[in-house]
Amino acid sequence: MKYYRLLSGENGPRLVVETQEGLLTDLTSIDEDLTDVADLAMAASISGLTIDEIAENLMQSGQPDLIHLDDVLGLSDDGESDFQLDRPFDPPEVWAAGVTYKTSEMERRRESDTPDVYSKVYAADRPEFFFKATPDRCVGPFEFVGMREDSQWDIPEPELAFVLYKGEIIGYTIGNDMSSRTIEGENPLYLPQAKVFNRCCAIGPCFVTAESIENPQDLGISCAIIRDGVEVFSGDTSTAEMARTCDELADWLQRHNYMPNMTTVLTGTAIVPPPEFTLEEGDVVIISIENIGTLENEVMQV
Repeated sequence: MKYYRLLSGENGPRLVVETQEGLLTDLTSIDEDLTDVADLAMAASISGLTIDEIAENLMQSGQPDLIHLDDVLGLSDDGESDFQLDRPFDPPEVWAAGVTYKTSEMERRRESDTPDVYSKVYAADRPEFFFKATPDRCVGPFEFVGMREDSQWDIPEPELAFVLYKGEIIGYTIGNDMSSRTIEGENPLYLPQAKVFNRCCAIGPCFVTAESIENPQDLGISCAIIRDGVEVFSGDTSTAEMARTCDELADWLQRHNYMPNMTTVLTGTAIVPPPEFTLEEGDVVIISIENIGTLENEVMQV
């Protein structure tokens, strides 16, 4: 099932679950203390049930409020809503894997003055990982994502992201790994500066439980960039093109490295705009992943 977190000016944050397409069941209306999917993950861990089973039991115990997703998105006839989409959860850490697709390896070699390092890591047993974001650097749906003022070549990176709880993958979301190709291309040792900055990561629009994704290695991904109402770039791929599975990445990342619960891991990208393209302030990045949804963010300079 898909879990969203909504913000309400009157009632604070709400945890809702999409029980039918476009229809959200408000779990917080049953238990006012339940406002985060991490609460369900903890209950599932203690009880031995799944997150979805916990939610089902909760819904059967009361009379939850119902909310239409179109109302939240402003797509209904009146265009008004008391709610807005929030980040689906608060990741204590966001990490990212690099060069997990052949396209990524080729593009990194093209931009870099030291291309061999990318070929070597693509073929190596040990994957590339880097720390991506703290909670304060991570934004949710329809919030602004950032591009660095000191960079002249900037792109989004649309990626499947998985979520860890007690070392296990419990769910998935969409991630946007905003990147400075200028800085990384100048020197691979500048990678942290190319990747970590204000508003450098977006996740959302929802959290989808692992049991709801039949095969994370067979999901279609698409990305479009809109400028002044016109599509200036689009691309698509599939997670079937990943050189490493999510389970392999989760295993490698946690070797001798403790991951706090709800840590989110971006799994790399194969959708890379051409070398002559760079983002501009005001561009809108729209990323869709099969069985998860669509993450949309406007770009601002930071």
